[in-house]
This record gives sequence, structure tokens and C-alpha cells, in this order.
Amino acid sequence: MEATAGPILEIGLILLAAVGIGWLFRRIGLPAVVGYLLIGVAVSPFTPGFVADRQQIQLFADVGVILLLFEVGIEVDLRRIRRERRALFIAAPLQVLLTTVLAGIAAWMFGIAPASALVLGLCVALSSSVVIVNITRSRRRTTDRATEDALLGWSVLQDVTGVAMAAVLLAAVGSNGLPPEITLLGLLLFGSLSLVAARVLPLGLGRISDQPDLFLILSVASGLTIAGLGSVVFHVPLGLAAFVGGLAVSESPMTVQARGRLLPFRDLLAVLFFVALGMLLDPTELVVGIPWLAAFVLLIVVAKIAVAWLLARYLVRHARPLQVAVGLGQIGEFSFVLATAIAAAGTIPISVYTALVAAAAVSIAASAVGVRLVPVEPRGREKPAA
Repeated sequence: MEATAGPILEIGLILLAAVGIGWLFRRIGLPAVVGYLLIGVAVSPFTPGFVADRQQIQLFADVGVILLLFEVGIEVDLRRIRRERRALFIAAPLQVLLTTVLAGIAAWMFGIAPASALVLGLCVALSSSVVIVNITRSRRRTTDRATEDALLGWSVLQDVTGVAMAAVLLAAVGSNGLPPEITLLGLLLFGSLSLVAARVLPLGLGRISDQPDLFLILSVASGLTIAGLGSVVFHVPLGLAAFVGGLAVSESPMTVQARGRLLPFRDLLAVLFFVALGMLLDPTELVVGIPWLAAFVLLIVVAKIAVAWLLARYLVRHARPLQVAVGLGQIGEFSFVLATAIAAAGTIPISVYTALVAAAAVSIAASAVGVRLVPVEPRGREKPAA
């Protein structure tokens, strides 16, 4: 036990630091996530002073992002969104597609191979579920209910569209070292397994719904097992497998209850996920990647926020278009999963990956603050939603 005392102390101190910096950042109007990234930079091997054991933190961070994406998948209720906000079914997928293509072309012109360039474009296209939820719950928010519903629904449909596109693009990149057709077959088989889990898991949860401890254990274990099987057996990236697994089991009332039980663990371990990301920010690589950082920030504004604003203005008329666009204007958790996959495959330089992480920090802070500063504007033509 003594051998693990050091890593446990490190994690405890990092979480205490996260409480302090999270409180401070929220007091000054910035999202706590940016503070967590800065903690990672402070304890990384690339900065002077204390260096945390990244391997230990990464394990908890991986568990955190798996539970995060599994819970996001469970949260998806496409039938409700279609019933209440049908226009989003056109706007959100179209935004993801247009942003991916525009940003992908830009990355290709910067010298990235076409398939990897499109993956980077998809990274720019997707937003952060954590940040958007925080925007809609912030005590300082200036959004109204219709705009908040549009932000949440748009984010969900981004993730669903992103999963479908990521499956094809990662297969084309060969991020797991396998031929594209084998990768796609693995994803199809994993999808079938997830559908089986969607039948079995609610039955198990229903049997023990009156026993909170066992219900929680089964909820957490299911998310980890489904994601682990997807990665180990079917060679699907962990984060992608977790989201697909959550999406498959999202229709059951029992899994909705499971989502509520997972939230505290997700929030706790997601902190370590962002800390682990911050530990990847090598200042040397960031200096090399400054042109990429500028390009990513410009693409978020031009290829994402501007595209989302146009689509929201003419299709999602029940919400405030500019607030919707600015609220979506950051890089999300699923983007890190995709970028990590192609960086590990060696198809993008480390400087590009570092620039993407830095662009995420900048965009998260800018969107969280900017959405509150957007002047209240008319909602399109004030017609009811399609």
C-alpha cells in the first residue's frame, strides 16, 4: 500500500488545486475547465517545479472520459429533439459537415494528408458537452430557455453526427493499424454488441433498482466494460466505443436513472481528464505550432461560428442565432479522442496536436464568456419552430 501512497497524494493535491482554481476562475467569469488545463501545465514535465505521475493521472482521466462519453450517449433522446426541435435535425448535421469540409480543406492546404485533415476538421466541428451544459446552467447566463434548448439539442446531434463520420474517417486513416474494411467491420460488430447490451442492461438495472450501491456499481461497470470490449476486441477507440455504448442503451428509463447516478463520478474524473490534457502542452511544441493555433482559432470563428450562425438564423428560428453560434464555438471532449487517435497513429505532428489542445483552452474561455456578452437579438423572423 505504501508504494501507491505517492500517486494517491498527488491526485488528492491536484483535486484540491482544482477546487481552488475552479472557484477562482468562476469568480472572475471564466470556465473552470480552463483552470484544470492550467493545473495540468503546471505539473507537467515541460514546466519547472513539481512533476506529477502522468501515467497514474491518465488512468483516472481515461475512466473519466469513458464515463463522460457514456453518459452523454445515454443523454441522447433523438425522439424528443425531433418532436420539439425538428429544425435541429437539419441544422446541426449540416454544420458538422460544412465545418469538417472547410476546416479539413484548410488542414490539407497546410500539408496534412486528406483523411487526417478531415479528422482535424471534425475536431473543429464538434463542441464541448461539458461547456455547453455549464453555459446553460451558469448563474451569469443571459440565454433564454429556447436558446438553451437549442444549444443542448445541437450539441447532442453534433455528437451523433460526429460518431458516424469518425467511424469512416478513422478507418480511412488506419488509426489502429488495421485495413479500413476490418475497422468498419469491427465497428459494425461492436454496434451489434451494444444493441444486445441495450436489451440486457435495463433488465439487470431493474432487478436491483431498490439497492442503490449495486445499481451504481452495475452502471459504472457497464460503461467501462462496453468501452473496454469495443477497444480491446473490436479495435474501436475507447471514447468512441463509450459513446456508442451509451447511445445504444439510451432508450430505457432504467439507464436514464443510471445516468443520474453516474454524474458525480463523471464530474470528478472529468477534472483529471482536463488536467491530463494540460500535461500534454509542451511549450516548445506550442511555439512550433503557433501558426496552427492561429489557424484553429480562425477556423472556429469562420468555419464553425459563422456557419452555425447562418444555419441558426434561417433554420432554428425559436432561438437567438448569435448566442447559439457563440455557445457552440469551442472544441469538445470527443475532439480530443479523435485527435489523440491520429496523433498516436503518427499522421499529424505533435505540434499540431499541442496547438489543438491550446486552441481548445482559448475557445472554451472565449465561448463561455462571449455567449454572455452577445447582445439580445431578434429570433430570426419570430416564427414557430419547424
